[in-house]
Amino acid sequence: MSGRGCGVSEEEEPGWEVEPDDEWGVAVIATVGRQLRLRREAVALRAADFARAVGYSEDMVYKVESGKRIPRPEYLDKADKVLDAGGLLAAMKEDVEKVRYPKKVRALAELEAKAVELQLYDPLNIHGLLQTPEYARALLRMRRPAYTDDVVERGVGGRIARKVLFERDPAPEISFVQDEWSLRRPLGGRKVLRQQLEHLLEVGELRNVEIQVMPMDRQEHAGVAGGIEVLKFADGSAVGRSPAVANGRRVEDPKHLRILELRYGIIRAQALTPRESTTFIEHLLGAT
Repeated sequence: MSGRGCGVSEEEEPGWEVEPDDEWGVAVIATVGRQLRLRREAVALRAADFARAVGYSEDMVYKVESGKRIPRPEYLDKADKVLDAGGLLAAMKEDVEKVRYPKKVRALAELEAKAVELQLYDPLNIHGLLQTPEYARALLRMRRPAYTDDVVERGVGGRIARKVLFERDPAPEISFVQDEWSLRRPLGGRKVLRQQLEHLLEVGELRNVEIQVMPMDRQEHAGVAGGIEVLKFADGSAVGRSPAVANGRRVEDPKHLRILELRYGIIRAQALTPRESTTFIEHLLGAT
């Protein structure tokens, strides 16, 4: 591994274990591990010698080859060169990277990747697509019962991976509504909050993104029943989700979607405009 001495074990580093209930993930890592072992054995290279060549511990090599550990991208790059695989092992990095993220995150990311418009309201915290790694990590570490470090890092990685949505071309239209109190609570500390507010201002400058703040002094709020998520696609179809509709299950029927869009539209009308929201966030940043 880059920056590490040869034979250094990485077993204590979180975020690189395979989720047991992730059938696809388990299958991918098992296949990758088997290919690594077969290629190593084909060139008559012992595990200990291979470990020294790639700069990892022998124990790590056995864990990867047995499908118990997700190999890092640089591990596959080095293995490809050492085993003269002609890029076949390095080409597995894309699927291996996906395995790091929870199944639910992968499914959501696939939908977001196809959406041409997203309407997102999170009443509890800053929306996952807007979170900095530090803020996301702080939130996940607050969960009770406590998450393991591995689960925390998987969660952080999953949220960050979804941010490719902002880099798409053509870019989707994305609307966020955030309650004021979610921008004031210093979850993770004042430094984390300050970085998070700065990030909101940066994202809000994107032409395809609108961020609106729902002030705490509003006497009417159409979002009191919970968060709302509506994703629209190029073929005219859409999917939505809200804890107040269909028990939080994903919905696609026009009746439920109409309810979600109606509520979201009222929430946006009750919130500050995007320009007013930018000024509001700048004020909060200055006071943090």
